[in-house]
Amino acid sequence: MTDPLSFSWRSESSAPAPHRVVLADDTLNADTAYRLACEGTGLLWQGDFHNARQLLQALSRRAERKPRKAAKTPATPPAAAQSFHLHRQALGQRARTLGMLLVPLMGDYSIPLRRAPDMRLACQEAWGPSNGETCMVSLRELLGLVGAHEWRKKGVEISALGSPPNNRIHPHYGVFSPIRGEYVDLVANTPLPDMRLAFDIGIGTGVLSAVLARRGVQRVVATDQDPRALACARENLQRLKVTQVELLQTDLFPPGQAPLVVCNPPWVPARPSSPIEHAVYDEDSRMLRGFLAGLREHLTLQGEGWLILSDLAEHLGLRSREALMGWISQAGLQVLGRHDIRPRHGKVMDSQDPLHAARAQEVTSLWRLGSAA
Repeated sequence: MTDPLSFSWRSESSAPAPHRVVLADDTLNADTAYRLACEGTGLLWQGDFHNARQLLQALSRRAERKPRKAAKTPATPPAAAQSFHLHRQALGQRARTLGMLLVPLMGDYSIPLRRAPDMRLACQEAWGPSNGETCMVSLRELLGLVGAHEWRKKGVEISALGSPPNNRIHPHYGVFSPIRGEYVDLVANTPLPDMRLAFDIGIGTGVLSAVLARRGVQRVVATDQDPRALACARENLQRLKVTQVELLQTDLFPPGQAPLVVCNPPWVPARPSSPIEHAVYDEDSRMLRGFLAGLREHLTLQGEGWLILSDLAEHLGLRSREALMGWISQAGLQVLGRHDIRPRHGKVMDSQDPLHAARAQEVTSLWRLGSAA
């Protein structure tokens, strides 16, 4: 193995390169590896690939251990917002530590390690064609690419799109997967105000555009500012043989007006810690507020804006219902109606989840908005 200094650094999560990198192999024990990782030392692996995966699992177990001397329970439990930020801080620290185990990638994305699998296709899907440069990458991040590749192959079954096998959405790496089907059900079951035209703001995988098309909307104009999302949506719509959706790369609205404008913005108003978190976190509710502020201008007379939004942020103390209603009013909009649904994902029932109290109260809503008189 060549000197670590001869490798460039690659990180999809925009993590900084380790301040120090040492070579590591099968002789390195987990305790020493964990100590070095906690210190911020990168471990560039040159041993057996499967042993590297086992070491990563051992590091993960150590990162999850509670301190031997437990901290005193505070007299007053932290507020929900504080608990959320502490939880994200802990997750960030864990990710940084586990991200110190590195593997080399050759110029064609091959891995020059014993028993290394062929991950070239997963890398190409996430990063595009290789530039021929030898680099080092976090093993944890590389395995995430492989997981995304498997999701992309398998797809997510969407009952609102019909019967198998022609009802699957295949998410690309970095594009939010529609595994939480309740928001899709809301769009599938709410009465349509008009069948001629709809705008889909922030198309993502294309699932909502596909649902609207399957419901009989004659033309959908869908926007997104992320090229990955547009490529993902285009592929899914072609696979589903949905032809009445036009894609446009722009921030928020396309030109013109429509009788139906749909938007499912990120639900949590917090700062993304990496580019791929923008589908989950919307700092200062930028997309939500932008959608509300511009909606009236892009609605036809008697048109409806459908805002699909979870109230999880309210239960976490990150945004109040009063603030949301204030933004709606300030935008010259009124609430025409609201359809609610309870989430069905596993964390709702997981009492060990640090955010369980908020998740147990969560409701996802489709707000029907119209221009105020």
